[in-house]
Amino acid sequence: MAVELPGAVLFACNFNRVRSPMAEAMMKLRFGDRVFVDSCGLKRDGGEADPFVLAALDEVGVDLARHRSKTFDDLEDGSFDLVISLTPEAHHRAVELSRGRAAEIEYWPTLDPTLASGSREQMLDAYRQVRDGLQDRILGRFGRPATFGG
Repeated sequence: MAVELPGAVLFACNFNRVRSPMAEAMMKLRFGDRVFVDSCGLKRDGGEADPFVLAALDEVGVDLARHRSKTFDDLEDGSFDLVISLTPEAHHRAVELSRGRAAEIEYWPTLDPTLASGSREQMLDAYRQVRDGLQDRILGRFGRPATFGG
């Protein structure tokens, strides 16, 4: 059974440097331009994606080097069908954003891999786990994209 895709999805977290850009990238990887996807954070922090995010996404063929963080206030269009918050703080803001709008709000609690410690490989493993967990959530929520002949 095919899941009807929303027209526009927003992923939100605290700084738009780790979790939300990773979710945005995984959604775009799976569904391409069939869904408009964006991401934002509550606060601006440094502008670029975390280096471990770049490495974890590079492993699955995604280049996020041009990503620049943005906040809810920076969004060009606030008309999303679905807002998925990845942190409690972002969820609170998403609920406020949706007041008086037809947007559906979901909360996907997602661990912060920046809190991991250890060797570079141990740190990267924490980011991989978040990447793979987000991919699983996306596929579980939206189904597997149809492919030619399949």
